[in-house]
Amino acid sequence: MPDFRGLTRRQLRAFAATVERGSVSGAAITMGVTPPAISTQLKLLEEMVGAPLFHRDGPHPFAPTEIGAELLGLAQDFERLAARAGERVDALIAGATGSVAFGVVSTGKYLAPYFVAAFNRAFPDIRVTLEIGNREEIIAGLERDEYDVAMMGRPPAHIRVETATLGDHPHVLIAPPGHRLQGDNQILAEDLVEERFLAREPGSGTRILMERFLARLGGGRPFNVVEMGTNETIKQSVMAGLGVAIISAHTCRMELKDGHLISLPVTGLPLVRQWFLLTRVDPAPSRAALKFRDFFIAKRAALWPKV
Repeated sequence: MPDFRGLTRRQLRAFAATVERGSVSGAAITMGVTPPAISTQLKLLEEMVGAPLFHRDGPHPFAPTEIGAELLGLAQDFERLAARAGERVDALIAGATGSVAFGVVSTGKYLAPYFVAAFNRAFPDIRVTLEIGNREEIIAGLERDEYDVAMMGRPPAHIRVETATLGDHPHVLIAPPGHRLQGDNQILAEDLVEERFLAREPGSGTRILMERFLARLGGGRPFNVVEMGTNETIKQSVMAGLGVAIISAHTCRMELKDGHLISLPVTGLPLVRQWFLLTRVDPAPSRAALKFRDFFIAKRAALWPKV
């Protein structure tokens, strides 16, 4: 079996040029070398293969044999692959291809896919991996350098990241249609003390925001809080009449629009915070990650949902 480990691009190009031009001298002109240089490459190639590459006795002395045709195909494939590799390297240098790991806190899953989809349409050769987790999980991923870019509310103070403000993040008090306080424009703390508040796990950004608001509203009075695992569970539970919830308006904008949920007007609500885009500083982000970040920031106004 021939050992092709010593095969070179120069040999393949010399062979392909000889077949194409029909002569060694023609191949030499194409490659900008002397005819003896072409002959040397052809000789080395035939010795490596161990069989003739040309039908030298026929009317076309440089027509390839069946074995030569296989090598000609290899030479053509090699040139295509080399050209494609060059294009991809140029694209990598320009940041137009590659991959991006994008970590998003769970509340952001109602926003982030639209940005990723828009980015994929603009840069189809950059693969974006979207990972959803709670705040603690996304921060842990940033600490382990698992994400190139992340999206959350409060940026962690202990991690070196570059932050950019994306847009408003309003939080509202939701209740089921027909709730006893629906239509009341002067809802007081006393009215809410009787309510059961459905909330995310401790440490969640939404949970912290809710607890701070209720503490200010109630002057330290305790509220009935029931913990639930996801925003979807909270929404469904509120619709079922199990309680009320202070939640991101982005997570329930369709339910509010369709009338499956209502927003209760309470002084101090909506609580408006900000969404931030975090880009890792150390190690330095890839060109693809920077391309993703810049696209996200440039398109935020057009893609940001109106609540």
